[in-house]
Amino acid sequence: MRLRIFTEPQQGASYETLLAVAKAAEDLGFDAFFRSDHYLRMGDGTGEPGPTDAWITLAGLARETGRIRLGVLMSAATFRLPGPLAIAVAQVDQMSGGRVDFGIGTGWYDAEHTAYGIPFPGLRERFDRLEEQLEIITGLWRTPPGETYDFEGRYYRLADSPALPKAVRPEGPPVLLGGLGAKRTPRLAAAHADEFNVPFAHARETGAAFDRVRAACHEAGRTKPMVYSAAQVVCCGRDEAEVKRRAEAIGREVSELRENGLAGTPAELVEKIGTFAELGAERLYLQVLDLHDLDHLELLASEVMSKV
Repeated sequence: MRLRIFTEPQQGASYETLLAVAKAAEDLGFDAFFRSDHYLRMGDGTGEPGPTDAWITLAGLARETGRIRLGVLMSAATFRLPGPLAIAVAQVDQMSGGRVDFGIGTGWYDAEHTAYGIPFPGLRERFDRLEEQLEIITGLWRTPPGETYDFEGRYYRLADSPALPKAVRPEGPPVLLGGLGAKRTPRLAAAHADEFNVPFAHARETGAAFDRVRAACHEAGRTKPMVYSAAQVVCCGRDEAEVKRRAEAIGREVSELRENGLAGTPAELVEKIGTFAELGAERLYLQVLDLHDLDHLELLASEVMSKV
């Protein structure tokens, strides 16, 4: 099981804070540093100092880290046009030496769209746009050098695109899709994803979502392996007092975190991670909400990661 650190900087984090977490995660041996792609805080508070753009952040981290993989869970298809997004992701991939994983979804948080003047169509259209974006972005990356790319869809049209720049790998960065959708999500994953992620769900829901994607892959005749992963909020302590202290720091109750995430002593976390491994998960994204508590990362590395 590979453990990845996942952050939510829209809740209030500067680039310098994210850099400190990313460097600590790299030094401690975590597999990847990921961040959300949101422009507005969720819940109470001001969100100060304000949102940071996901791909600008990763561009900076690409030059200030050397081993750890970098990515997003997930970029919203509503935020960016597919052509410019393909350019940005390929450039960050080049800047990192091929260490980018590209997660994309429909977008769901309507309030952030209203706050920053971003159109927010209905769910059906958002899925339609996501499907076209996946075709375009991967098509641009995979167009052989010297050839051009064309696309004619309902929402996007590309003509005589030079399909540049190129990512480090000819096929482009690995693509992540995820969610609990029962129909279109598994079909899109089977067609486009290298990795399928289930965020913040109980083990039973996670296993059911994995099975739906496996079935969609079989129906599509897919032979390429799929990586399965999950994301869970994490709150670890050496004893109950330390668990409680960390839960209070993020405004959560220990009992709720134990029910809905990974909370407790290292031994408790190792046991629950094993449950996700039994379902077929190969990677687990640990949602770290207190980005100033680097001792938390050290504990997770020494007492949890070393045992899974």
